[in-house]
Amino acid sequence: MNSSTLSALERVAGHRQRFDAAFEKYFAELATDLGSAQLGRFAPRCLELLAELSLRGGKRIRIALIHEAAGLVGGGGAAGLAEAALSLELLHSHALILDDIMDDSPLRRGGPSTYYACRQDLPDNPQAALGLAMMTGDLAGFLALRVLVRADLPADRRQAMLDVQLGVTTDTVIGQVLDLERDVNPTADDVTLETVCEYKTSRYTILAPMRLGLLAAGQDLAPHEESLRRYARLAGLSGQIRDDYLDLFGDPARTGKPRGADLRAGRHTYLTRDLLAATGEDEHATVKAALGNPHCTPQTIDRIRDIAHRHHVHTRLQATIDHYAHAATAEATSWHRHWNEEAVTLFEQLPLWNTRRTR
Repeated sequence: MNSSTLSALERVAGHRQRFDAAFEKYFAELATDLGSAQLGRFAPRCLELLAELSLRGGKRIRIALIHEAAGLVGGGGAAGLAEAALSLELLHSHALILDDIMDDSPLRRGGPSTYYACRQDLPDNPQAALGLAMMTGDLAGFLALRVLVRADLPADRRQAMLDVQLGVTTDTVIGQVLDLERDVNPTADDVTLETVCEYKTSRYTILAPMRLGLLAAGQDLAPHEESLRRYARLAGLSGQIRDDYLDLFGDPARTGKPRGADLRAGRHTYLTRDLLAATGEDEHATVKAALGNPHCTPQTIDRIRDIAHRHHVHTRLQATIDHYAHAATAEATSWHRHWNEEAVTLFEQLPLWNTRRTR
């Protein structure tokens, strides 16, 4: 491992460590801030559930992107970065909670999903359990905006950052809607899959944190917007397809969810598209029977994994992941002429790290 890669990895680890401490402090103070002790039993439980999910790990890629984007223009310590980081991770918790409700997913990040935790709390009242989970997700989304509204920043900079976050909040909800449509459409094509990825991954995971970091550092986005969007699209596609790949070929101990969760949920992903296209009649029927079947057994998932290996689905998916990652890296390389070299190097390396990540 060369020195620039080691330095970048150390910076990413440092961003995550500092953020996790700040996130824990935020939740420790939030109950008092909201006066939850006076709000009955369910409101404090919402806060507890949100904290449990939010603090239970996650890659924190958005945090690294916010800080490294500011570092592109020498603004690594800029005011507003901490609030931007909190805001995006709260929005991420909001999205995870809604995803798990939509998918009826029991696990998230190695523990019970918020929805299933609510079902355990209220086993005799499933409607109230669903409502409590939805309110916890809504609370996360509104807190994400509250953090930025309260940020101690010049008014114009705060408004610019709020505009970005409001935009990505809207995009995230649209992404959820597109996700639903994709999964009830048995003929989802490449355009549909790319559009879902654009709204659920590229804009939300990559473009928004980069824009927020640059804005916090005082950078005018307009001259760079087109290149930032290209990078986000390419890196987002690579990351999304890697997520799809890990659903069947990943280690559940690393991913934090059971193998085949997307298949059981009926998700029409890049993986399921390639599986269905590659298989003959009998194998095709096996995959179709598992798709959307929440009671599909681990043995059937293992059989589908064997089918995928036999038809080299994993090899083709990995080649596509690598293609988009290298294209994203090439886009970042063009930034050397006007931005900080050390920070640019991280953005060059990040898509390549993604190609072999295990969670």
